[in-house]
Amino acid sequence: MTNDITARLEELGITLPQLSAPLANYVPNLISDGNLYISGQLPMADGAVTYAGRLGAELDVEAGQAAARLCAVNILAQASAALDGDLDRIKRLVRLGGFVAATAEFSDHPKVINGASDLMVEVFGKAGRHTRIAAGCASLPLGAAVEIDALFEVG
Repeated sequence: MTNDITARLEELGITLPQLSAPLANYVPNLISDGNLYISGQLPMADGAVTYAGRLGAELDVEAGQAAARLCAVNILAQASAALDGDLDRIKRLVRLGGFVAATAEFSDHPKVINGASDLMVEVFGKAGRHTRIAAGCASLPLGAAVEIDALFEVG
């Protein structure tokens, strides 16, 4: 049987990373009543935050979008772990919650979180269209520029 989502990731040149351990007292993913909840993911690669700082100060929108895209890749890695590698069990992405570390003057939070939203649509097509929040905040764990959580409907 072909795994369509895995094949799509390969087409996009995306390799899911090794998972990082949770930073505190929580679980990184949880399935309940047909929903898969993914805890907030940072823009981490090889165990380190790759996009640190605030949008509107140290980082521009393009860097923020790249950070959000990396968060989305980490969300997919968590989903894969929760679903024993079978991402085709995902029926649809329901919601993304995006948080952007930014200066008080920065107001392009939606453009930043589009880095994650766009990737989800690239991977899942119509089932990747979702509700979301894109909010600014003063700081995020480990100095990360972006943090994103997700809710999927699964079968």
